[in-house]
Amino acid sequence: MPELRKDPVIGRWVIIATERKLRPSDYAEMCPTVEEEQAPFCPFCPGNETKTPPEIFAIRENNSQPNTPGWLVRVVPNKYPALKIEGNLDKKGVGIFDKMNGIGAHEVIIETSQHNQQMHDFDIAHLEKVIHTYQIRSLDLKNDPRLKYSMIFKNYGKEAGASLHHSHTQLIATPVTPKRVKEELKGTQWYYDYKERCIFCDIIEDEISRGERVVAINKDFITIVPYASRFPFELWVVPLKHRADFDSISDLERPNLAEMLGLVLKKLMKGLCNPPYNFIFHTAPNRFAHPGYWQTIDKDYHWHIEIMPRLTRPGGFEWGTGFYINPTPPEEAAQFLRDLVV
Repeated sequence: MPELRKDPVIGRWVIIATERKLRPSDYAEMCPTVEEEQAPFCPFCPGNETKTPPEIFAIRENNSQPNTPGWLVRVVPNKYPALKIEGNLDKKGVGIFDKMNGIGAHEVIIETSQHNQQMHDFDIAHLEKVIHTYQIRSLDLKNDPRLKYSMIFKNYGKEAGASLHHSHTQLIATPVTPKRVKEELKGTQWYYDYKERCIFCDIIEDEISRGERVVAINKDFITIVPYASRFPFELWVVPLKHRADFDSISDLERPNLAEMLGLVLKKLMKGLCNPPYNFIFHTAPNRFAHPGYWQTIDKDYHWHIEIMPRLTRPGGFEWGTGFYINPTPPEEAAQFLRDLVV
């Protein structure tokens, strides 16, 4: 019998379509995999630094100069940005409609100098450098009073939206809080107002006690397959310690995040034959430049990472209703990944 499950954070309903049930081996046979690419030219490779906009930040070795080889992680403005950093918002009404200038930041974090090395190949030390770069750029953009939200996201594989094979993440900062983020913020705020507890802290406690949807856990982080998963093998990486902001993690926590993220990506790659995926850092909006903005957020919100393998495609029903149809029960997905040795 199919099940309807309700996401406790934003109230979204999901159909767990057990009668369409797919096993992990079924995905390996039917789903696209990300192949290595030998591109004739890659603007992200060492030696091609002049083919990107000038770097904003880099972790370098041997005191190498900016915009030259010798970097380990490099951040550049997107050459074709969705939003531009220069200018004023100039908010205005057009009849009943609202508009403003497309002000924001759009950065590319080039995670490695090695063209065919992907995030799941990184050792913990290098992945920690990448995460530290995310943190540094996120904190820096909070100094801009025009920007309300910074989203860090990764598209791995063409089916997930990647246009270049060389491993990279993107960061887009916007002058408004996105609707999807507001839904999550309002859901966590409502729960805190009702119970005076963080809903993510309650989810963590419940998932640890049950164990059936836990994939991995270490000193500082847990990975679960959420109860109302929208997609097969959807994962949430959640800090055990309550914090609203990703960029507030400590130097001691960062290696454990690298360990956890690297582990679960390796499990996905091995178990599902290198599937395309997206990951998104869900974090609190910028409050430093906006005093009083979301005043209770430090108590009611809990940052986390959502990883979504692109194994199924939403159709008309999903777009029309906001429901998602997931053919793999989360408990079975979690057990498969939990038992997988990498």
